[in-house]
Amino acid sequence: MAHHHSHTHTHAHSHTGNKAVLRISFFIISAFMLAEAAGGWLTNSLALLSDAGHMFSDAFSLGMALWAFKIGERQTTLQKTFGYKRFEILAAALNGLLLVAIAALIVYEAVQRFIAPPQIATAGMLFISVLGLLVNVGVAVYMAKNGDTEENVNMRGAYLHVLSDMFGSVGAVAAALLMMAYGWTWADPLASILVAALVGRSGWVLFRQTLHILMEGAPENVDTGEVLAAIRQVEGVQSVHDLHVWTITSNINVLSCHIVVDGRLAVAEAERIIYQIEHVLAHHNITHSTVQVESDRHPHEDSVLCSFNTHAHPHTHGHH
Repeated sequence: MAHHHSHTHTHAHSHTGNKAVLRISFFIISAFMLAEAAGGWLTNSLALLSDAGHMFSDAFSLGMALWAFKIGERQTTLQKTFGYKRFEILAAALNGLLLVAIAALIVYEAVQRFIAPPQIATAGMLFISVLGLLVNVGVAVYMAKNGDTEENVNMRGAYLHVLSDMFGSVGAVAAALLMMAYGWTWADPLASILVAALVGRSGWVLFRQTLHILMEGAPENVDTGEVLAAIRQVEGVQSVHDLHVWTITSNINVLSCHIVVDGRLAVAEAERIIYQIEHVLAHHNITHSTVQVESDRHPHEDSVLCSFNTHAHPHTHGHH
């Protein structure tokens, strides 16, 4: 007998609030990214161009987050029983890879510039980079005030992009000032490489996290050992096996396990144990759980984790 139940948690910031914040941030950043790219092209500044590249990645992550919210709202179907929530994770993975590629391009171009420094219109560069810095600070403050940047992976990713973008703008401002004051042409490619390091790092971290989710790894905000101990402590539970914990998308963690109880219990009594377990799991950031109840005469191996032994004979094997 398996039983399923789900809890929904209400957050202080609603979904629609997040979407509005993303939409406005997306438009501001996209508009400025175009301005900065044009400025970098006209003033011949790689630092500006790389900052525009970073802003592009920002706009991309904001746009993807928006799109993921939209798609995630689609209804679940019998074919896609989790709806389209997982798409958000795929979008983030793609975004991560794109960032790493952008970083590599910037570094390549910067190396060329160290070898043969081009002429740069520093006054124009300073003006645009200061403007870029102001736009970034404004958007970051706006997102932190109005969006759920703590809980939601999507919102958090977008917010962190905007923050690191701010450092990129600082680099461009500094490079422009150094070139104007001392004529140091290497300041421009140096600032670009610093931006590339930021972009590449955030991309790689993002990709690693999404890969962990796609590999059905245990969620970062769940301690599997604690969860196991908590289930075992529930009155009536003799043992736990076949435990799986995984993430569908941000804030949706799922658990399934088999519990062994006294074989003489009535269904209603066993159900009471399950409700108790669900109550415990809600405190451990697990929103959905499916618990299979068995008596101590169950045919399964008693290992906590599934062994997935594909060579075993189907009749002697402990899983269905």
